[in-house]
Amino acid sequence: MSFIPKITFGLFVYAMVFNAMSQEHTNPITPEHKKWLQEKFSVQHQQIMPKVAVADMFYGCNLSRNTEPTHIPLKMLIEKVDKNSLAQKLSACLGEQTLQSEQALNFGLIGCYSDHFSTLSEQDRKEKLELVHGAITRLSKEERQKSFTKCVTEQAIKYLK
Repeated sequence: MSFIPKITFGLFVYAMVFNAMSQEHTNPITPEHKKWLQEKFSVQHQQIMPKVAVADMFYGCNLSRNTEPTHIPLKMLIEKVDKNSLAQKLSACLGEQTLQSEQALNFGLIGCYSDHFSTLSEQDRKEKLELVHGAITRLSKEERQKSFTKCVTEQAIKYLK
């Protein structure tokens, strides 16, 4: 990867994800439209981001640990489950770990990218999630945190109402 100086593998994966996503949609969001959305809905965006992050962490945690008998789709977690219930579900799933733990961060990455890949075919989604799992093992906590923040920021735009 020496041909990509100073770009971390995490950002590379992130770019691949959104490139794949834009190919799947006939009407992708342009950078200008995204900027307009962020300016128009910046307060709402800042308010929804923590809920989206917690939903991602819970979703990833529940996929791994099966603390809930049924797997609630991420979209439903974000749109329908109130933030206090979501926080309780995450706390129960994490057990002794905190929101700041590396494991919680890893769960968040899995959840966020699962949502981004949800429109892909089953095979493509599995392949992309394998890349994410690989990146998680190779990236520093700081790089994973940056990737998660960027992923949640983009994801929150999708859930603005």
